[in-house]
Amino acid sequence: LSGFWELRGGVRLQDDPHEKAASIGETRLQVQFDKAADRAAVKVVADFLYDPVLNEHRVDLESGDGWLDLRQANLLLRPAPFMDVKLGRQINTWGTGDLLFINDLFPKDWNAYFIGRDDDYLKAPSDTAKVSLFSEVANLDIVYTPRFDSDRYIDGRRISYWNGQRRAGRDATVDADKPDGWFRDDEWAARLYRNIGVYEAAAYVYDGFWKSPGGTDAATGRMIFPRLQVFGGSMRGPLGRGLFNLESGWYRSADDLSGDDPFVRNSETRLLAGYEQELMQNLTGGVQYYVESMNDYGAYRRTLPPGARAADEHRQVVTFRLTRLLMNQNLRVGMFVYYSPTDSDIYLRPNVNYKVDDHWIVEVGGNVFVGRDDHTFFGQFERNNNVYASVRYGF
Repeated sequence: LSGFWELRGGVRLQDDPHEKAASIGETRLQVQFDKAADRAAVKVVADFLYDPVLNEHRVDLESGDGWLDLRQANLLLRPAPFMDVKLGRQINTWGTGDLLFINDLFPKDWNAYFIGRDDDYLKAPSDTAKVSLFSEVANLDIVYTPRFDSDRYIDGRRISYWNGQRRAGRDATVDADKPDGWFRDDEWAARLYRNIGVYEAAAYVYDGFWKSPGGTDAATGRMIFPRLQVFGGSMRGPLGRGLFNLESGWYRSADDLSGDDPFVRNSETRLLAGYEQELMQNLTGGVQYYVESMNDYGAYRRTLPPGARAADEHRQVVTFRLTRLLMNQNLRVGMFVYYSPTDSDIYLRPNVNYKVDDHWIVEVGGNVFVGRDDHTFFGQFERNNNVYASVRYGF
């Protein structure tokens, strides 16, 4: 039995008429229970929390709202030496990106990320069955989700956003039509991977839905989650004094294969390249280049409604990370930067984390968005700039 208690608060750096002045103000108790045997293990991780910023305390395990956020509750079985089976609520992750995701189609909590929760809370839980098969040739992970688990996407309740016409927030929350039929609106994901010398290579496939709303119902005006298949690959390994990673994915928008439906997101090709190395003792740096290329761009432009703003054919993002460890590595000072040269916007994530002793950790950080235009991805969040601080006691 282990866990932590945490108090975390944050405020906006400017007035936002669509949101509260406080970005976060929560107290959280996490309790983790682990019990393992030779061929089975049980894991339960539950967060009990209170945050008056949201004003909603009814428990919703899908969105994470309310006084209980059940992070994990699963049973791990080892029926054979070459097989693991994990059943229940779990947090899955794969891919090679550093806070950029192509083939990791498991749910993310973007609200938690932008308001200053610990980075662990970017990964949201899902209710799945995962089978892992191991062999000398290659390893295979298969993840089945019987009912679609979407991202905990930006809906206006905590973070103001661009709604297509203006910046909106609590005055115009997103009410998306989410697929929720058991065994009908399901998801499949698989990863086949192996080591080739000192390099790890992987192939991925996904069948499900866009994880955040990727279209609009023309009749009702509600946001929807169109069908999506993803096929991708990755490689990671040493290069020079550091590590490199390459990843790609083809996003096949199954409800708009020709790209001429203006109410459904087009298919895309996504590419990522990254490199990380130790620049000096206790100082590491990393850089990534990421691009999203819209397929059938001509069809998209031809069918765009009159007066609608056209998206770019290619969206590029460059990230930079610097991490410095000080005071016997008890003090960590970091900066993560997203910069989009095509959108002309930037997102800064400074963070200072100090381990006081074996139990206490204090942290301060911020989320700063700068953009030339209100409609770009990071530019739309410009009024959500915030600073936060936390104190955590672990046991």
